[in-house]
Amino acid sequence: MKTDIIIIGAGPGGYETALAAAKRGKSVTLFNGENLGGTCLNEGCIPTKCLCRNAEIVSNFKNGEEFGIDDFSFSVDYNKILARKNNVIETLRGGIDMMLKQAKVNVVNAFASFKDAKTVIANGEEYTADNIIIASGSTSKSLPIPGHDLECVMDSTKILNIEYIPASLTIIGGGVIGMEFASIFSQLGSQVTVIEFMKQILPPFDSDIAKRLKQALTKKGVKIVTGAAAKEIRQNEFYEIEVTYELKGKEEKVVSSDLLMAVGRAPRVAGLNLEAAGVAYSPKGIPVNDNMQTNVEGIYAIGDVNARMMLAHVASFQGVRALNAIDGKPDNIRFDIVPSAVFTVPECGMVGKTEEQCKAEGIEIRVGQSFFRANGKALAMGESEGLCKLIFRKEDGMLLGAHIMGVESADLSQQCADMMNRDTTLTELVDTIFGHPTVSEVILSAAHAVK
Repeated sequence: MKTDIIIIGAGPGGYETALAAAKRGKSVTLFNGENLGGTCLNEGCIPTKCLCRNAEIVSNFKNGEEFGIDDFSFSVDYNKILARKNNVIETLRGGIDMMLKQAKVNVVNAFASFKDAKTVIANGEEYTADNIIIASGSTSKSLPIPGHDLECVMDSTKILNIEYIPASLTIIGGGVIGMEFASIFSQLGSQVTVIEFMKQILPPFDSDIAKRLKQALTKKGVKIVTGAAAKEIRQNEFYEIEVTYELKGKEEKVVSSDLLMAVGRAPRVAGLNLEAAGVAYSPKGIPVNDNMQTNVEGIYAIGDVNARMMLAHVASFQGVRALNAIDGKPDNIRFDIVPSAVFTVPECGMVGKTEEQCKAEGIEIRVGQSFFRANGKALAMGESEGLCKLIFRKEDGMLLGAHIMGVESADLSQQCADMMNRDTTLTELVDTIFGHPTVSEVILSAAHAVK
């Protein structure tokens, strides 16, 4: 069977690119190896956000007295929490299925592998196209330490489907995935310990934000150990999990009922038979140019599999860039301006360069900070914990980065991304009217505080 485009993988990058291609009048074959929506919908962004919301509600109930609600008691039914999460996933998956059918995308529910540079095979059938887009996503990584392969070691997929709230939970890895689960389960009642190898949690985030989040979560009872190297995992005679780690040259041990391995994700290149198509790749992913082209003409790679930036929204826009390259159409997508967030409590959002990156690149900057405790809306919401940090280029006042911790940070970082895409300067920002009372006024306050 021949179509204009073949897309391997039905995550956000794959299915959204398939819909966009169909809208442009192209015939598309989309290979769905597991579930429509990929990691993001089925075992990543969406289910974790469902649990985040449940944890947030439980936390609000616990703090009811602060809002004048006395003598209030409640219980948590984790099975109902899981049922709600699964219902959200099924609803969204059904919506994707409907859109693909309406767009007349040929969806093949099977894994595909290359036969040659124009042909893939799935379920013994051959499919050809002049242009092929690889959007196969990623898989959970694991530390190669003794005990990493024990049955009791969970990855992010497995922990999303456990049917109980862990009494105690050790998390190896203090990145986005690790910190979100730390926040979720600590609010639901688990005693959580996080072991992070780097000197700060959330390594890509601005150090001021990471430090404040660590303080905030520590106050909520999460134990966070940074600069610690996990050495061994074992299960004792009581079926408890013991993690041995090295901290400042000394061996320490933490014992818990459950363990999550959250040390990042690896591009999914296995099983694609890329050699048959001559596509260059390594365990670090498939190298591509700025048009998402691989070393083979007509073959593109988008999303986690090219490992440029492992975010669902980046995969979607890389798909647009690949389509535009196929059509010879220019675009103004700014891949240097990508908002990202971590849905802890409090939330963190960022876009653009950090202060550390600016210093490393020799860019002279001006920095402005504001605190959520001075924001009327945040105080009214009972959400006074937070910091907004804006970075401007000294030379021309251009907004280069925004780093925010506090309520609604994900949306606030998006607001800053909007301004950065329009090359907004400090002068222009302070002349922009912000609504009152809104949490977004922390952005304006930080701009006014620039030194």
